[in-house]
Amino acid sequence: MTSSARPHLNRRLAAFGTTIFAEMSALAVATGSINLGQGFPDTDGPEEIREAAVRALRDGRGNQYPPGPGIPELRTAVAAHQLRRYGLAYDPDTEVLVTAGATEAIAASLLALVEPGDEVVALEPYYDSYAASIAMAGGTRVPVTLRPRDGAFRLDLDELRAAVTDRTRLLLINTPHNPTGTVLTRAELAAVAELAVERDLLVVTDEVYEHLVFDAAEHLPLAAFPGMRERTVSIGSAGKTFSFTGWKVGWVTAAPELVSAVRAVKQFLTYVASGPFQYAVAEALALPDSYFEEFRRGMLARREILAEGLTAAGFEVFRPAGTYFITTDIRPLGEKDGFAFCRALPERAGVVAIPNAVFYDDREAGAPFVRFAFCKREEVLREAAERLRRM
Repeated sequence: MTSSARPHLNRRLAAFGTTIFAEMSALAVATGSINLGQGFPDTDGPEEIREAAVRALRDGRGNQYPPGPGIPELRTAVAAHQLRRYGLAYDPDTEVLVTAGATEAIAASLLALVEPGDEVVALEPYYDSYAASIAMAGGTRVPVTLRPRDGAFRLDLDELRAAVTDRTRLLLINTPHNPTGTVLTRAELAAVAELAVERDLLVVTDEVYEHLVFDAAEHLPLAAFPGMRERTVSIGSAGKTFSFTGWKVGWVTAAPELVSAVRAVKQFLTYVASGPFQYAVAEALALPDSYFEEFRRGMLARREILAEGLTAAGFEVFRPAGTYFITTDIRPLGEKDGFAFCRALPERAGVVAIPNAVFYDDREAGAPFVRFAFCKREEVLREAAERLRRM
């Protein structure tokens, strides 16, 4: 038996502990509450895609190690999707990499491209794996905070520009943005692109909610802007678009030298993953545009059910332009501590949510905001809304 005064956990990760999603999901189970915390659907995606995975399993496709970059069928499907949707042409052999979900794609990209001492500018609040991945790479995260204004969370472009220093290596951009639901506009993305080119920065873009944009918003890949094709690592995922989050199939599209760098790290993380599911996702990406439009319309209807219910319950509601999350302000309820509110909410109302403060370096800035997921069946959302109203 050995002992040491030094903690077992790497110091870079000591601040992270168990994710808030695990804590709140366990609380949902313990109290029998409706879980609107973690972002996973409560129904599966298209039956024909699930059957495609079953067919692959039975045919012995993917049951052994798939190719390191991903099966050719999926890499070709990803490239075709990028071309059809956005006019972006990628070589499936050298410019597409399949990953174990977007989470691995983010981690591998940051570990590949960031060295100790490098600064990474990220939009705050940010998904918790961003901070952990930057820490693992030895980088320094520099938050640029999206602030509430006129019913939405907005990016201050002057603040973004001021955050870039001589030590900045990379911009980490998430649009549609989790947790706020903000979708960056064409003008905002053009300004980001101009800044990246001017300061010779790499950019990693998390675009997993690309097919969930509402109202007048549109998803515009940053890689399509002038000067960005060769410096942008774009990340996509099947989980959010096809409602099979457990399959963990994501991808990176980028210039060959960037893909090679990310692949060099990825091979020492999972090596490969999700063999049979890769075949199914290749078929999913080829679904007609009507699927994606119906999926979006269905999620928009769910957004309205939950948004109206939260408004009736007294929350200030920020209707999201994208994603399947709603951020609320709890101060109109006489509350100000999102952590305390969310930990008490299952007993008070039988509903679980997530405190947005976990996505902030500045916990005070995020303290009054709470996130609810609406990727659930309509009857579940109506019941949750009624429970919150009674609270």
